[in-house]
Amino acid sequence: MASPFYDPSRELAVYVESYHRSGDLGLLLDQLRALAKRTAPDLLKAAAQDFREMPEVVIPLFERIVADLPDDAQSMVVLANAYWLAGRGPEAVNQLATRAMSIDPANRGAWHLWALAESDLRKRVDRWLEVTQRFPQDQLARAALADNATSLANDEHDPVALKLAVSTYEGLLAESTQTAQRLALEQTLKTLRAWKQ
Repeated sequence: MASPFYDPSRELAVYVESYHRSGDLGLLLDQLRALAKRTAPDLLKAAAQDFREMPEVVIPLFERIVADLPDDAQSMVVLANAYWLAGRGPEAVNQLATRAMSIDPANRGAWHLWALAESDLRKRVDRWLEVTQRFPQDQLARAALADNATSLANDEHDPVALKLAVSTYEGLLAESTQTAQRLALEQTLKTLRAWKQ
C-alpha cells in the first residue's frame, strides 16, 4: 500500500526528464502504466497537471483514471483531448466526448471535442451549431462554427453556409474589443461578402 505522504509528481517528473534525454517512448509508457497502476486517481490527476500538453504522458495516466472512475466526465475530456492531440482518430475522441456529455451535459470541453471529432464537414457544422445554441456566450465555439461554415460554403458553394458564416462572424465582431481581432474579422467579412454563390 502506498504511503499517505507519497507524491507521484516527483517520480513522474523524473520519468519525463529521462524521456526528454533518451527519447525512449516505450520505456516512458511502461513506467507510466506501472505508476498509474499503483497510484490513486486523484494523485495521478494532480501529478499530470504540469504535463497536460504531452499526450504521451496524459494518455497512459488518464486511461487508468477513466477506467477507475467511469463517471468522471472531466477526466474523459482530458483523455479525449490527448487522443486528439496524438492523432488517435475521431472515433476514439467521439466515443469519450459522447460519454462525458451524457454524464455532465454542462461540460463544454466534451461538447467541443464531440464537434471536432465529426469528420463530415456538413455534419461538423451542424454539431458546432448545436454547441453554440447550447452555449451562446462561447466565442471559441462560435469561431469554430464560422470557420467550418466558411469551409462548407467554399467547398460546396452553399449559400446557407455562407450566410451562417457571415452572421456568426458579424456577431463576433460586435463583441470584439481587441483591435487586431476586429481587423481580422473585418477582413474576413469583407472577403466573404464578396463571394458569389
